[in-house]
Amino acid sequence: MLSSIISTEITISVFLICTGISLVLGIGTALVYSFKNRCTQSFAVTLAMLPAIVQIVIMLVNGNIGAGVAVAGAFSLVRFRSAPGTAKEIGAIFMAMAIGLATGMGYVALAGIFFAILSVFIIVLTVTDFGSGNSSARTLKITIPENLDYDGLFDDLFEQYTKHASLEKVKTTNMGTMFELQYEIILKQPQIPKALIDEIRCRNGNLNIVCSKVDSKEAL
Repeated sequence: MLSSIISTEITISVFLICTGISLVLGIGTALVYSFKNRCTQSFAVTLAMLPAIVQIVIMLVNGNIGAGVAVAGAFSLVRFRSAPGTAKEIGAIFMAMAIGLATGMGYVALAGIFFAILSVFIIVLTVTDFGSGNSSARTLKITIPENLDYDGLFDDLFEQYTKHASLEKVKTTNMGTMFELQYEIILKQPQIPKALIDEIRCRNGNLNIVCSKVDSKEAL
């Protein structure tokens, strides 16, 4: 049975134990988030500090409903005044806050178990590339002269080099003298074939060609 180490009053020893565990688990959260993922130093430091910050807030408002509501409002303001982040960043922040809530109420064993389970879960999903989508998906942008009919212009090339290709957008550029065609394609191989780019250049008059990975669109 998991029980709280906090009784009626918060002693110095209990406070130090909870804070130490919060900091250790916060550092662990930052390390797990950084596993095979780009992470700035400022965000890593924030993740390491967040459980201890949430912990002291929960200790201070313990038993005070009014103060708890005020703190909840303050946390909501932080979300709306922050720059939009990725889904993984938001998940890491909630993980750190949950650890801080548990240690702030004295459930240090529960916080440790929760951290261990979620860390293993995150690492397994990261190693197995869960939800990564198709690595051969690309966005292809081709610029052509306005007098060139683009209907079916590259169909034979797409049939040769791609599994799927669809024209998603047509936009005029350079004062209406050119068209920019945007295709969503899935290549037959992960690498972009140079032969495909060369053959497109021959047909579009050696104008701009951009082939990039599909935008993940995961910002929240």
